Amino acid sequence: MQMFEHGFFGNVLSKNYPDTSSASEFIANTGTTTAAVSGDVLPSEFFLCVITSLILGFLISVIYMYTHRKEGYAQSYVLTMIMLPSIVTLILLLINTTYGALSLAGAFTLVRFRSVPGDPKDITYIFYAMATGVACGLGYIGFAVIFFVVIGIIVVALNTFNVGGCKRNHMTLKITIPENLDYKGVFDPVLRKYTSFFKLRRIKTTNFGTLFELIYSVDVYDDMDSKKFIDELRALNGNLNINLVFFKYDDKIYEQ
Repeated sequence: MQMFEHGFFGNVLSKNYPDTSSASEFIANTGTTTAAVSGDVLPSEFFLCVITSLILGFLISVIYMYTHRKEGYAQSYVLTMIMLPSIVTLILLLINTTYGALSLAGAFTLVRFRSVPGDPKDITYIFYAMATGVACGLGYIGFAVIFFVVIGIIVVALNTFNVGGCKRNHMTLKITIPENLDYKGVFDPVLRKYTSFFKLRRIKTTNFGTLFELIYSVDVYDDMDSKKFIDELRALNGNLNINLVFFKYDDKIYEQ
């Protein structure tokens, strides 16, 4: 076996080396074992790919924890990013064709991650770990390492300099009012005071039609006092329920 014969970016899997017209001649000239000619993965290749994917998965989880140190994160998510690259790597090593490997990798992207609402940034980390595992599973260790380093530097830099951040937060506001209250313009003065933008998105009845629920899309400033904001709204809606959703992905009514 001649690993990395094409340099740092070469494929470490001997099964991916070009075939010759004569297998015996190929073995005699290159010293490659019959396992390589038949397409089997050698133990050394297996351990190299799996261990590399484990290390890169752990480092990806470290980057995730660093970039989410302020808002917090779930341990299960961290463990998932550690295990996912090695799992993908193992499955791809068991597939002898690149086309089959890529097809399976595409199938992985459809598993649950796309159906669960959440922060797109968190879901991107899953694809980050998955892409690293695909590169290791196909034998391109050099590409996997370079990909990890480049994306890792970009992610940390974007997080450090808060690229794309703004001084406004997009939220969903739900105000419950009695059925006899004429809501048109009632809450506008308070909304203008505490938000830079607001728009009534939906009106629906609750409690068997005895109450109405107004659903607003609002942009609030970071320094907004949410308690005073809610207190002033409660003074106008008869002290009924008010729900301010801080994270818009927690509520599917946003922008519907």
